[in-house]
Amino acid sequence: MTTDRAAVAAVDLGAASGRVMLGEVDPDGVTLTEVHRFDNDAVQVADTLHWDVLRLYSQTLTGLRAALARRADLTSIGVDSWAVDYGLLDSGGALLANPVHYRDRRTDGVADRVVARLGADRLYRATGVQQLPFNTLFQLVAAADTPTLAAADRLLMIPDLLAYWLTGQVGTEVTNASTTQLLDVHTRRWATDVIADAGIPQRLFGPLRRPGEPAGELRRQVRSAIGADRPVPVTTVGSHDTASAVVAVPAVDGSFAFISCGTWSLVGLELAAPVLSTASRAANFSNEAGVDGTVRYLRNVMGLWLLQECLRHWRERGRPVELAAVLTQAARQPPLAAVVNPDDPAFLPPGDMPARLARACADTGQPVPDSPAAVVRCVVDSLALAHRSAVRQAAELADHEVTVVHLVGGGARNELLCQLTADACGLPVVAGPVEATALGNVVVQARAAGTVRGGLAELRALIRRGRRLRTYLPTAAGAEAWSAAAARVGLPA
Repeated sequence: MTTDRAAVAAVDLGAASGRVMLGEVDPDGVTLTEVHRFDNDAVQVADTLHWDVLRLYSQTLTGLRAALARRADLTSIGVDSWAVDYGLLDSGGALLANPVHYRDRRTDGVADRVVARLGADRLYRATGVQQLPFNTLFQLVAAADTPTLAAADRLLMIPDLLAYWLTGQVGTEVTNASTTQLLDVHTRRWATDVIADAGIPQRLFGPLRRPGEPAGELRRQVRSAIGADRPVPVTTVGSHDTASAVVAVPAVDGSFAFISCGTWSLVGLELAAPVLSTASRAANFSNEAGVDGTVRYLRNVMGLWLLQECLRHWRERGRPVELAAVLTQAARQPPLAAVVNPDDPAFLPPGDMPARLARACADTGQPVPDSPAAVVRCVVDSLALAHRSAVRQAAELADHEVTVVHLVGGGARNELLCQLTADACGLPVVAGPVEATALGNVVVQARAAGTVRGGLAELRALIRRGRRLRTYLPTAAGAEAWSAAAARVGLPA
């Protein structure tokens, strides 16, 4: 390692909020400072749910300006975001329309038609990606006859779109590309046969980049807008936020499972090679590209979206519920009184989440939660149950020993969820770091700049220094109750 201290900016866009973090890195550790945070609200226009990507870009510039005000010697900038969604550019490089939100209903029924035509086994062997109704493949097929797609010359995933606006350079980062169901899981190149047979124009898919590679330098206009008096590189990071989060998992060896817990819970393992068995496809696991050639073998669980939507619903109806207080009350509720399968498609769109949870409980003959505390307990028990099923299935399908579960991201603040996940899995849960995505983004930039060296083990050791983590040990009793609860909602025991 060198003795230099790098200052880099991590642009980290989540499905509910975005932030710009200033990361300062040297051989003794990583310091993060949040310099700007902003909401990321979906916008409904007529029948279509959009992302307000121009506002996200504007807020990104505000954050970069704040970062430079603190450290004028900024070494690099990296951008990460959620997966699957994209912007379409015309031949002159102009954005044709605001990106459509993955929770939009345009893909309803599309996955079944595409899979019937291309074949589930073939798709999985080629791309290794789980079937989710909003995968980029299905979004593009849903848009097949639209004027926007007809006019499009290039597709860019959300972080690549922002990087393009910052630098003028076009490229697609591979960890995010791997979520599209359009990337070859073996070669990590575009799956041209799948693209052609799905009827998607090949011209949309440009050069691929790997984490650590340069993505260009800030345009002159951008430098002027944020107060940079010199060229500043943009560095490709693990631009799928989960890829960056997994870099920051503070594991000491490979016998871990991870849960990157925010709006979604991404639950899985870090492997050296994909798992493409029929059983893996049936269990709906993804083989996504990780940093340094690794595979993120994982399954999406609906995550804290359920809780976020409950809180939003109560707030909009004049019954605001304070999260910390209701979690304390939920901890006193009877355990596993009512649970749901968080991945039921009924929970995907925005709406009256408490009513949907009540309906699901009633449909399975369980008590209907009758208070905010009971609803929240139902959500947290259900998430812990889904975490349990995913961890156990991943370990079995990959024949991979798991001795500890690392829960990173915003969910690491939720003490009840962490403890219940430990209880459900029967394994220690190490909670933190909360800012895993930003940390992973930052250390990949610092390594590219030469400030630190080494592989993932060295980067994780760097992140562990000075980081406060909390371990939740499983309680001895209750394994049979968790198995019974899983059976009630059709989750693997």
